[in-house]
Amino acid sequence: MPEIGLLPFARVAWDVSHAILPPYRSRFSKHQFTQPQLLAILCLMRYEDWTFREAEVRLREHSELRATLRLSSVPDHTTVYRFLCRLPDDTIDHVLGESVRRLRHSARRGRRRACVAVDGTGLAQHAVSTYFIRRIEQHAGGKTRYRHFLKWLIVVDVDRQIILAQRARQGPWCDTRALPGLVDAARRSIPIGVVLADAEFDSEANHRHVRGTLGAYSVIPPNPRRGIPEGKFRYQMHRAFPRQLYGPRAKIETVFSVIKRKLSTKAPGRSLSTQMRQALLLGLAFNLYRLRRRPTPGGCKQSHFKSLSSLRMNTYEKRGEGGAVGVRTGQIPDKVDRGDSSHCWWRYGPGTSLTD
Repeated sequence: MPEIGLLPFARVAWDVSHAILPPYRSRFSKHQFTQPQLLAILCLMRYEDWTFREAEVRLREHSELRATLRLSSVPDHTTVYRFLCRLPDDTIDHVLGESVRRLRHSARRGRRRACVAVDGTGLAQHAVSTYFIRRIEQHAGGKTRYRHFLKWLIVVDVDRQIILAQRARQGPWCDTRALPGLVDAARRSIPIGVVLADAEFDSEANHRHVRGTLGAYSVIPPNPRRGIPEGKFRYQMHRAFPRQLYGPRAKIETVFSVIKRKLSTKAPGRSLSTQMRQALLLGLAFNLYRLRRRPTPGGCKQSHFKSLSSLRMNTYEKRGEGGAVGVRTGQIPDKVDRGDSSHCWWRYGPGTSLTD
């Protein structure tokens, strides 16, 4: 990404890190650099896709950037790398939660419940050009040398388009069992009304967890490879799938596209733990990037549903070649408030009066 808006991003990264992290890890530290300063440098590296040595060179050249981070001297690249190695994953989660809290406060949406989407993507473990990887595959007869990649799972608020929770692990892997932990982590940051996921997370246990534990509405298409579903909720999805309610799930693909185009497509590191922390820092850098831009109180206008009168889901079927299109009304989701159709029931929660 071009070096545009470095100072506002560095200022926001230092401010959010300073609100969560103590200045020093212990009283025996050298007290030369604080933890918020080093974490802000790591976020800058993910924002600009720098290496450790490049970050050291940029800090030496940019005096205003050093002043923004309150650095009296430039840390060596090994200092930043060692801080990354001993950085706990829960610390990144706490800073991510602080960024979500500030983004919610800037959006001013009251106590509405969020519509979230869950999905995963792969991140490269190195900075090798894909052109040379394809050439190697051609010379090897179509066989690739890389059998593993880093799988990054995130939970996104589709209205605000911010990351609420994230996990990283080595792929390929079946991520069906990861959904309950992800939505539980996201619920600690914001109330959830609807959970959208693709067929990778299709499971009766996931439906029961979302609807029973969270009190939310789950929309997960059944996996066609598994035949006709036998579970209660999976069979409901098979008979009358709410396509209109499922539509905003595509915005999580927009988030992936923005991250990979504007920030980075890789999570570099020699060890798996380092690669996982790099992926978590990438999600944190995206939230700080959104916080730097200060979203308007009205939010994303494209995220509002046009008309969900009593939340009837319509499916369309053709009546012949070149003929008219017929409409078949599907099943109404559970716990729908039929009184006021100008708001979505899941934003306020089941049993809540919309006129409060």
